[in-house]
Amino acid sequence: MGTPLGGRRESHPGGIMRLECVPTPAYVIDEGRLLWNCRILAGIMERTGSRILLAQKAFSAYAEYSLIGKYLSGTTASGVYEARLGKEEMGKENHIFSAAYREEDFSEIAELCDHIVFNSIGQLKRFQNRCQGKSIGLRINPQCSTQQGHAIYDPCAPGSRLGVTAEKLSELTEEELSWLDGLHFHTLCEQNADALAVTLDAVEERFGKFLPRMKWINFGGGHHITREDYDVELLEQCIKRIQKKYDMEVYLEPGEAVALNAGYLTASVLDIVENGGVTTLILDTSAACHMPDVLEMPYRPPLRDSGMPGEKAYTYRLAGYSCLAGDVIGDYSFDRELAVGDRLIFEDMAIYSMVKNNTFNGIPLPSIYGMDSDGDCRRIKAFDYSDFKGRLS
Repeated sequence: MGTPLGGRRESHPGGIMRLECVPTPAYVIDEGRLLWNCRILAGIMERTGSRILLAQKAFSAYAEYSLIGKYLSGTTASGVYEARLGKEEMGKENHIFSAAYREEDFSEIAELCDHIVFNSIGQLKRFQNRCQGKSIGLRINPQCSTQQGHAIYDPCAPGSRLGVTAEKLSELTEEELSWLDGLHFHTLCEQNADALAVTLDAVEERFGKFLPRMKWINFGGGHHITREDYDVELLEQCIKRIQKKYDMEVYLEPGEAVALNAGYLTASVLDIVENGGVTTLILDTSAACHMPDVLEMPYRPPLRDSGMPGEKAYTYRLAGYSCLAGDVIGDYSFDRELAVGDRLIFEDMAIYSMVKNNTFNGIPLPSIYGMDSDGDCRRIKAFDYSDFKGRLS
């Protein structure tokens, strides 16, 4: 067996350890980076008077909610379970948006949430009378696409099921409009503030006549605020422009920006396969099971101590150990030859990983660790056979 990149694979049932010794596979949440991100977001709120929420669909590791809750205004949910989690574990503002609400869930949603956003005129009319004491919003579709190459994540694509167009909103009567406290749009995906500025122009052009009567507007998520090259100044200009012009509260609900680059997925090499001139390392993790965005986006996760194919001396294809032929993470290069037992550390693995993972093939879920600012890791959660069996019949 070769010498691991970060140390040899070891077995630690508990206690404190370093990242290089965390058993594989495991998610490790970097609390120092999480804190860094939250402080950036808190600074924006302080300077603009806006309110920023954690979008739990990207990051729901509630063991960290006490930390996040010190800086952000609350949480936003996409369904009743997330709404309950935000209420129980953070207990601050609790917003929700869903493409459609189920009748059997709505009583609980109305009890849990203080802001309820509807996706259609039909659902607004159906449920508004059960939202007494709640702030009601409607998702709008500004019909302004700013994304390139990711149609699956473009809510403004032709025929989109998400959001009400200005034409449809104009069909509401004065009484029906009076039900609304705010408007919500979410059109971005991993984008900078320039895309928001373009979108805001479209919102004002199409929905400007409705804005003066609203108490708040929600800019949604997809803002890569904590990315190094993000234009925070332009974001703040956008927020202040809307506040000043319409005298309304501004919300943002990023998910990725809260936990961007704040997590790792540790893995080990199980086997090496040669076929057709390609050398594949079979890992004890899986794109299909543990990092689904790799297949859905597609997305190439950063990998510590690696380069692009051909950049370094040894190039390998990294793949999972499920039966899915396409369970491939990507091609990476290294300075040295790798061997069975070597460890790898994938980066930026806090977002859309734990919330989307699964037990396809009966593959176990990775454990979850928290790493403090000193680099000490403690296990938060371990999973076993019961977690696989318990979700089946």
